[in-house]
Formats: sequence, structure tokens, C-alpha cells
Amino acid sequence: MTYSKVKYDGLKKLCHIVFEKFGFSQKDSKTITDVLLLSDLFGIESHGIQRLVKYYSEIKQGLIIVDSIPKIVEETPVSAVIDGQAGMGQLTGRKAMSLAIQKAKASGIGMVSVRNSNHYGIAGYYAKMAEEAGLMGISMTNSPAVIVPTFGKDAMLGTNPIAISMPAEPYPFLMDMATSVVTRGKIEVYNKKKEPLPLGLALNKDGEDTTDPHDILYNVPKKLGGGLLPLGGSKELTGGHKGYGFALAVEIFTAVLSGGLTGNYVHLDGAGGSGTCHFLCAVDYGIFGDKKSIENRLSKYLDELRNSRKAKGAVRIYTHGEKEVESYNDKIKNGIPINDATLHEIDDICHFFHINSNDYIIKVKD
Repeated sequence: MTYSKVKYDGLKKLCHIVFEKFGFSQKDSKTITDVLLLSDLFGIESHGIQRLVKYYSEIKQGLIIVDSIPKIVEETPVSAVIDGQAGMGQLTGRKAMSLAIQKAKASGIGMVSVRNSNHYGIAGYYAKMAEEAGLMGISMTNSPAVIVPTFGKDAMLGTNPIAISMPAEPYPFLMDMATSVVTRGKIEVYNKKKEPLPLGLALNKDGEDTTDPHDILYNVPKKLGGGLLPLGGSKELTGGHKGYGFALAVEIFTAVLSGGLTGNYVHLDGAGGSGTCHFLCAVDYGIFGDKKSIENRLSKYLDELRNSRKAKGAVRIYTHGEKEVESYNDKIKNGIPINDATLHEIDDICHFFHINSNDYIIKVKD
């Protein structure tokens, strides 16, 4: 599988047009595009533009309802529950974090649990929203079950990412991680590349190690068995039970608190929404003392981590968010790498909508 570097500006314009063709307003198309392409700019291929064909398919199935309006169903000064009304996850997620930020600025903390939504892109986008507002941001989502519990062979939990962000210098702190050893989107990338999975990522329907992406992409949605392993792998010795616990905690914050569906009931196909649930939280850390002093303490500690002694053969220690900033700056300047299979999918969608993709997919020569 080969990759081509594509200019960001052209890709952004194309996404705006395509989402408008899907039926979204200009404003909503911009929001969805911003979430989608931030993933590519951060170097997270699995959640970027390669998801375009997924969203197109889900809109056609009626899984995503384009003109739905998220509804607040429970609310206090510091919390809310939103019913996403089977709308686009990025729109519901942004609305929920915007509400959490508003509450945090008024009361010190804002927490919003969401039910009946859809895939919302990278969790880090929403945590970063709070960070850019001078707050600490926390973002979580469940998803269709694809993780097996420790000692199990049936997928019962989603990949259930957790993202946390907070202002710091010279880079904000931004941790965004799945609670599985790898995301389902990365399994899709391996499948597109026709490459085997590394051992230790997944189990087949018999509960045995597998290197075949098909075992996950085909067997798991059909409830035939198998799934991705939680962070730490299949054994308690390597901490697999800890990853399982983190995934379960996300189900509590997202599905249990909102009254929505846990991962084993969230579905990948059908109509009327997938039932995906989110949790968004913003914290004004000024409730703990002087904000600038807190930021300075965090910045100092992160700097000490980066400058601590390196292991043999290592040349650099990163703090969370540092690679993303460097990737962002590089890809804005030098283009976003997109694999041939994804470019072909984009071209098919453009052809359907009578869009000349060559007007927007501007390749960058190395």
C-alpha cells in the first residue's frame, strides 16, 4: 500500500463540500471537517479522512440522522444529560463540551453525559476545546463492543478512549488513548494495507491470538466471538485487567450515567442511531488555587520529564501532546499522507456527487 501526501487546504475544502452534499449545513460541515482532519494532522490515520466512507455508509443506512438536533434531557448548574437524537457524533460532542465549558466557567466544573449519539472522531478534539478555553478538559466515549474482558473471548466493551488536556508551556498537555491495545480503526488500516496484525493485539472467535484483521472486522460485528485485547494484553501479569478496568470505567461515565447503551448493545449498522455514548467534562482549575501558578507547576514538571535521563539507545522523551504539535506543524506545511485505498474511496464518493476530486486532492511531491 502506497501513500500520497495531499495538501491540507484542498482536502479541507473537499470535506466541506462533501458533508454539505451529505445534507449538513455549512456551519456543521465545518465542525465535522475540523474534527476529522485534526486527527490526520495529529498523525492519527485511523480516525481521519479514512472515516469519510464510513460516515457516508451510515448516513445512507439511516444510522446517522443528518437533521437531528441534540436535546438536553437532564440539567443542573454543574451537569447535564444530552440525547444526541442519533445525530452526527462530532456535532453532539461539540455541543456537549461547549455546555460543559459554559458550566465550568460559571461554577468551576461542568460535566455532560451523552446518550444516543454516533462516532464522534478523536476524543482529544473535545478535551482540547476545554484547554483552549483555559480549562482542563476530559473526554470519553464508548463504541460498539470490540474489546474482550480479561479471560473472555466475546467482545463486550468498546475501544473506549479517554482524553485529558490542560494548558502548559511550550506544549499543552494532551493525552488521548484507547483503552484497547489498538483501535478498531487501526485494524481497518492494516486490512486496507493487506498486512497481518502484530501478535498480541487481538483474539479470534476461539479466544486464540490472531494476526488476521478479518477476524475482527468480520467476526466481531456478527457476534461470532473474538475481539481486541484491552491495554496490557490478555494476561493479568502484563496488566490486561487494568485496561479492562479503564474500558469499564468509560462505560460507566458514558452509558450508565446517561441512561444509554453499553458497548455490547451499541451497534454498527441498522437505522436510528448506533446508540454511542459520550462523557465531556471541563474543570476550571482556578478552584484549586492561582491558575498561573498551577500552569507553571505543570509546565515545570513536563519539562523535567522531557529532560530526565534517557534509556540506553533512546534520544528523546516525549510528553503527551508534543508529538501531535510537531505532526500538526509538519502536515500543515508538507501535506497529509493518505493511502491509495482511502483516496479511491474518496474518489468514488466524489464521483457519486459529481465532484471533480482532482480540483481538491492536490498531491505534494517529496
